Amino acid sequence: MAHKKGQSSSRNGRDSKPKFLGVKVYGGQVISAGGIIVRQRGTKFHPGKNVGCGRDFTLFSLVDGVVKFTKNGKMVNVDPTV
Repeated sequence: MAHKKGQSSSRNGRDSKPKFLGVKVYGGQVISAGGIIVRQRGTKFHPGKNVGCGRDFTLFSLVDGVVKFTKNGKMVNVDPTV
């Protein structure tokens, strides 16, 4: 048996922390103004009506309303509640 670890195995063992990306509020769900709808890398989903886009491409609601996904699920709108 070896008395020391092999060089390659002792250099392994790093991992990145989770990024928690994805859809946070789905179609038909109610959201308040400023609420995060999607966290993403790049514009996988595009902002539609009443939806803003942050500098890290996070989509968020500009008004209170109901989330709607359109155009093959690639555009996100928020229908305001009255």
